[in-house]
Amino acid sequence: MKSAYDDLRNVVELPGEVGRVVSIVPSLTESIAVTHPAEIVGATDWCTHPADLDVVRLRGTKNPDLDRIRELAPDVVVANAEENRAADLDALRTSGIAVWVTAPTTVPESLDSLRRLLSAIIGSEPQWLHDAREVWSTPYAGMRRRAVIPIWRRPWMALGRDTFAGDLLSRIGIDNVLGESSERYPRIDPDALPDHDVVVLPDEPYPFSPGDGPEAFTKPAHCVSGRHLTWYGPSLVEARDLLSEQLA
Repeated sequence: MKSAYDDLRNVVELPGEVGRVVSIVPSLTESIAVTHPAEIVGATDWCTHPADLDVVRLRGTKNPDLDRIRELAPDVVVANAEENRAADLDALRTSGIAVWVTAPTTVPESLDSLRRLLSAIIGSEPQWLHDAREVWSTPYAGMRRRAVIPIWRRPWMALGRDTFAGDLLSRIGIDNVLGESSERYPRIDPDALPDHDVVVLPDEPYPFSPGDGPEAFTKPAHCVSGRHLTWYGPSLVEARDLLSEQLA
């Protein structure tokens, strides 16, 4: 056995060679499956990348099938402090299953988090992670814009303080006008917003599209890839160029 610390500084006991991983976070599923696909034995219904992923499906991030996870007998379950419920993770730990929890709120934190996780369960840092670190190493030096970034409708909610997506946008010149909010995901009124230049509408978690979202705002609205905005994993290699283009 070997011991390692996850992002919450929990000690995670792992076998010397990890062979069976259950992931209940889409971005972590992609990170592991792209790097070492044989290790993934179970994932949520929302784990859509890689497209050819063929593993046992375990419902959603908020309601994973805990009994089915136990039947899979994983060496470790990888989870996220925000996406998964603490009660579910505690239940798995009580069953004797190792749980690794990630909790990055910035791009650098996400890269470090992935390095620790993948080094612990796979034994090395993959090339795509080196590439992502290189992509995000150059500071942004262009024009800056102020944005509102809705993430849900009915009720309207947006990115607030201390979010990974907000930090990522700041690194391509988009500053969240609600970044000093007392909440991470405050409710908003589209008719009563702070002064802003643009509206950023990701296609997840709410599926904003050109026909569903932009009409509610008076400022220019850009529909962008939610996977590239909110996932931390191989998508980070493409995210900077893709989102910059979508927000041009």
